[in-house]
Amino acid sequence: MVETLPTTRTMAQRVMLAAGLALVFGLGGCKLSNDERIYVDPIRPAAATRTGDAEIGEREHPKIVTTYGGIYENRAVEKRLGQVVSKLVAASDDPSQPYRVTILNSPTVNAFALPGGYLYVTRGLLELASDTSEVAAVLAHEIAHVTSRHAIEREDRAQAAAVASQVVADVLNDEQKARQTLAASELELASFSRAQELQADAIGVRTIARAGFDPYAAARFLKAMDRYADLARAGSDNNPDFLSSHPSTPERVERAVEQARQHGAPGSGVVDRDGYLDSLDGMLYGDDPGEGYIRGSTFVHPGLGITFTASKDYSLQNTAKAVLGTAADDTALRFDSIDVPAGQPLATYLASGWMSGLEESSVNPTTINGLEAATAIARSDGWTFRVAVVRSGSETYRFIFAARNLTATVDSRALGTIDSFRRLTATEAARIRPLRVRAVTVGAGDTTQSLSARMATANRYATFLVLNGLEPGTDPEPGTKVKIISY
Repeated sequence: MVETLPTTRTMAQRVMLAAGLALVFGLGGCKLSNDERIYVDPIRPAAATRTGDAEIGEREHPKIVTTYGGIYENRAVEKRLGQVVSKLVAASDDPSQPYRVTILNSPTVNAFALPGGYLYVTRGLLELASDTSEVAAVLAHEIAHVTSRHAIEREDRAQAAAVASQVVADVLNDEQKARQTLAASELELASFSRAQELQADAIGVRTIARAGFDPYAAARFLKAMDRYADLARAGSDNNPDFLSSHPSTPERVERAVEQARQHGAPGSGVVDRDGYLDSLDGMLYGDDPGEGYIRGSTFVHPGLGITFTASKDYSLQNTAKAVLGTAADDTALRFDSIDVPAGQPLATYLASGWMSGLEESSVNPTTINGLEAATAIARSDGWTFRVAVVRSGSETYRFIFAARNLTATVDSRALGTIDSFRRLTATEAARIRPLRVRAVTVGAGDTTQSLSARMATANRYATFLVLNGLEPGTDPEPGTKVKIISY
């Protein structure tokens, strides 16, 4: 978290960002294999032609790196991905296509492709996968998008939709009509994407079977994503992931099983569970230390030396730009950092004109846990905003709470969150550590209950089941490996 936003946005625009939680990504690190067509960041394919499709991928790649958290380096995983992609490319519809594979530094579960062979997987997706064949299924799906030129078709459609919406806005001079037209064009793009996804599923299953991997891995991982999404939704009504832009999972699973049957019986092909989990051992899990951590309802940032605890009604999400929160009663919060001149009183900043609909009489200079602060209320576009700014050392932080109806209860909840903001002590900051994936061999007396008790996550039992592809009421076999999340 925490990046200063441009001050030209309206108050409503700033807060509505909290309601639309963005997909988060981040990336991986070195040349992957002896195959000159396969690379992992930061090395790029020197032999690739920088024209046509590759120009689009090359243009968009730095934006993705900048926007979604940078490169995540893990040599063991990079080596394994290189070996997998080399096999998949040889079995693909275009073995001559060069690829650049990037591990995105994000806990969300996602994967995608850009024209020119740019493939992306998040570390969250790698951590959800239970074996090499499942990762192969994801990468084969994305390779299918490249060989089928789906990204180019999307690019063309997106450009056409953007031009159309701009024409409507210019001609009608009607912002509401323009929004409606843009929404319609986005629905059309989503429908178009659905057909592409199903085609990529079919090609992907065929490719992993040709490459010698378990053809049923695609169906298995789709089920894992569905269970992951259910687990995420249990803690949030607004948690975007890989499934948010793809066709419904039951349909895809059924199709994937049917397609796998065409290539062999269950048990055919390489799975490689233990070797894959060994490669994940030690991988960062959850929030990146540079962005602070969400621990239940509390946000802590050892580097900045700050913390606050939100009302339990809010489900928090940490992003590179801000901490976002949503609640079931149509309220939202955003916490970020801002640039305020050192000598400017915070009450003056609140009244400086960046906020639409400010109630000047509500501006209240105050202190919060010994820190200079100021609060205010603003009303705009049917929303009421409780806003607070707090100065800690040379940094200034901002809370924005949005509500359709700022009742006394809702406002008390917001003020309670604001009042919890404080500096961390040096001892507290030193004790905060990131979570890691640990590959553990199941012992003779181990059960799902005993193993999940070792998890340092919320909802330990359900999270353990989802991360290890286990059904409720089942125990892993002794001698096999499982993933444990711990410090």
